[in-house]
Amino acid sequence: MTEYLYELLVPHFGKGLPTGTSPNINDPITTKYLDRLTTLQLDSLGEAEPKSLAQASHSTLLSLQSLSTRSSKSIIASADHLNNLKREISGLASDTGLVRHEVLELDKAVVGFSERYSRNGENEVLERRKRALLMYRNVDRVSDILDLPTLLSSAISSSNTQGASGNTNYASALDLHAHVKRLHLLYRDSKLLKSIYNQAEDAMQEMTINLIMSLRGQGIKLAAAMRTIGWLRRIAPGLAEHHSDEGSLGALFLVCRLANLMSMLEALDPLRELADQETIRRLTNGDDVTNANTWSGGQQTERYLKRYIEIFREQSFAIISMFKSMFPSTETASSDDLGIHFKSLELKTIAPIHTAAKDDALLPLPSALATFPMHLVELLTEILKQYMPNVRDKSSRESLLTQVLYCAGSLGRLGADFGMILASMEDDSSDSEDDEPPEWVTVMQKHRILAGRLELLSGTVGGQSKVASSSISVASKMRNS
Repeated sequence: MTEYLYELLVPHFGKGLPTGTSPNINDPITTKYLDRLTTLQLDSLGEAEPKSLAQASHSTLLSLQSLSTRSSKSIIASADHLNNLKREISGLASDTGLVRHEVLELDKAVVGFSERYSRNGENEVLERRKRALLMYRNVDRVSDILDLPTLLSSAISSSNTQGASGNTNYASALDLHAHVKRLHLLYRDSKLLKSIYNQAEDAMQEMTINLIMSLRGQGIKLAAAMRTIGWLRRIAPGLAEHHSDEGSLGALFLVCRLANLMSMLEALDPLRELADQETIRRLTNGDDVTNANTWSGGQQTERYLKRYIEIFREQSFAIISMFKSMFPSTETASSDDLGIHFKSLELKTIAPIHTAAKDDALLPLPSALATFPMHLVELLTEILKQYMPNVRDKSSRESLLTQVLYCAGSLGRLGADFGMILASMEDDSSDSEDDEPPEWVTVMQKHRILAGRLELLSGTVGGQSKVASSSISVASKMRNS
């Protein structure tokens, strides 16, 4: 119905309308209006519809006028933009061609970059970036490794200040050094680890010096000395690599303890100065004595010698006994060497059982303890020979000689008895009666009697008295010959 009505109205569309503005049947508004016309009556089509169209046209005209009044500027701007649209579209087309060209260049650059920085190829910049990334990922580990020398130095320093409680810190320092050494062995080509290893070695040198100084300390105990020697074995294995059983550590221990002994004896210098003054006075006034019973002077020398012998006895016994406890494998060899050195005094020593000779007849070298007691005895003998002539009181001299015998007996328990050294200590300047026994014989007899009484009290009669009697008889034979 709508199509028929449209065909009837087509001849009338060209009247009063611009060319090309005829309604289209496919337009929804046209179709809707035609459907409405089919519903109207014939009278309404002739009278009401033209009025309705005129009214709608007038309302539309008013709306257009109002719109043009309100939006004149926007309409003018839109018209200007519309005029410029063609020019902008042509510019956009040229820019699009330029972008297309640049995209091709960019694609070539991307391909070149990917080929240059490919993981399969070798590139210095890429390798440097990889190393930087690896360093960033392991920055915590590297920081811990860099802190190792500082931790090691701190452990060593705290051990020095804490004393006995610093043993744990020394053990920690040794563990840290072992860890640094292991890292250095695993990564020998690393300059960083090589630098850290050198710093750790410097710290261990400081620790070695501290340990050696601790061996020279006052009142060191056996447990502390054994720990120190054990640490030195780990820090400086070269000291243990020697042709003797204890290596160089035994000699180091004896030297350190001897230095401590000498420092303790040097503390007696004020008394020694007084004794030197008495020596000068004796040499100035002359020491000829016509009567053996007239003794005088030497009180300061007596004080010095008593204190000297007391310190010597305590420290020498402690040094040798501590050495034998730390290096028990050298005890047999040391006894043999001591027997050789004391052979001139006809002391009895037990001969050790010798093993089979090795290729080198000079090996193994004797223990450091072989000559150490002789050195100690020489120190004591030198002091006694220098200052004993100052003591003129007979009871004081006998007291000093008895003290020397006790010192000799103390070392005799360790195989280094030097009691017969008194035979060479006879004062040549004193004139004794021919029928009187030498002073040292009298002292040894009194010492034997006192030792016998002590043995009776302890229920062990026999051993020491026989040794003392045999020593006196041997000394008498030496004197008569």
